[in-house]
Amino acid sequence: MKKILFILTATTLLLLFAACGSSETPVTTEAGATSTIVTTSTTAPATTAETSADTTVITSMETTTKAPETTTKPEAIYETVQNPIYPTGNDPWVVEHDGKYYYCFSGGDGKTGGVRVAEIPSIHQVSDKNAKQVYLAPSGTMYSKEYWAPELHYIQGEWYIYVAADDGNNHNHRMYVLKGTSQDPTDPFEFVGKITDPTDKWAIDGTVLQWKDELYFVWSGWEGDENVAQNIYIAHMSDPCTIDSERVLLSAPTYVWERIGTPYVNEGPTALVHGDDAFIVYSASGSWTDNYCLGLLTLTGDDPLQEESWTKTKTSVFRQYVKVAFGPGHCSFTTAVDGSIWMIYHANLVAGTGWSGRSVWIAPITFEEDGTPIFGKPQKEVRFPVALK
Repeated sequence: MKKILFILTATTLLLLFAACGSSETPVTTEAGATSTIVTTSTTAPATTAETSADTTVITSMETTTKAPETTTKPEAIYETVQNPIYPTGNDPWVVEHDGKYYYCFSGGDGKTGGVRVAEIPSIHQVSDKNAKQVYLAPSGTMYSKEYWAPELHYIQGEWYIYVAADDGNNHNHRMYVLKGTSQDPTDPFEFVGKITDPTDKWAIDGTVLQWKDELYFVWSGWEGDENVAQNIYIAHMSDPCTIDSERVLLSAPTYVWERIGTPYVNEGPTALVHGDDAFIVYSASGSWTDNYCLGLLTLTGDDPLQEESWTKTKTSVFRQYVKVAFGPGHCSFTTAVDGSIWMIYHANLVAGTGWSGRSVWIAPITFEEDGTPIFGKPQKEVRFPVALK
């Protein structure tokens, strides 16, 4: 179940928070396109939805609170890219910064494991072949095993990685922060410490939402100390390493499509900010099942720390497409060379293969006139912009 990207641009990172320091000595440490974009109805049955073609122009993503400026989409050269784009991979996290793309992932335990970052040529060329181990925890600590779903973020001019880890006992999973030692995220990271709200309950899949010059931490956690259900929580951050508020419940697995497999699951939250709109895309149902899928929370109120400020879709927004992909979920978002928005996610080619059958896939994201994101459905081929004319 290792599993709210947030598309960032350099101009959005002007937050005036104090940088957080490290508390441990650094430890050095881990395919182009012609198909039609298809949309999915939010009222269709969870596993049999058929959709119609959509021709919405993909616009560039902004992360400020101002309305995006009207721009002309640059002309691009396209290639047909085949999914999956990489044969193996869990919870893929891809981020763009200064024209470069980085893939952050977990290498597992041991001397060759830890948290790893690879610079990759493009979104559709995800690979771990040139990855560098940027952090490996000292053995015997509470955070030396089971690294899950690391996320790489550039915040306030610094690189940070948020990763779930434990001591080998899943009940001890908590979220931890690593801080980069340079402007190159493939260089070593320093251990900062645990990031938690006052309850200090089980937590995984932590991410950061930047909204109206404030930082918010969003994660998947247990209400108590028993593995009954995973919920989505949010809390305010005083800086990139510190939560300074109580946690607020945003989503619990209450719909039928969220409750396939036990324990019941809401996890993998990822922030998607587009113009004046903020969303949290999350994964639901058991990650080991073919019914793993994506749900959507939309910020419809003024205060992200109020549960009533978020509206949850009544159906999943991205789900298995029989004979194409099974169990699609745990995604990240980033922009291609032409400014179009792409989702990177994992899915299975073969039904019933669970965690062992995951591979890395990509999908284009467009938007309705009212700003609602359109996810479509998994496709074997996508039309991908590889360069500008």
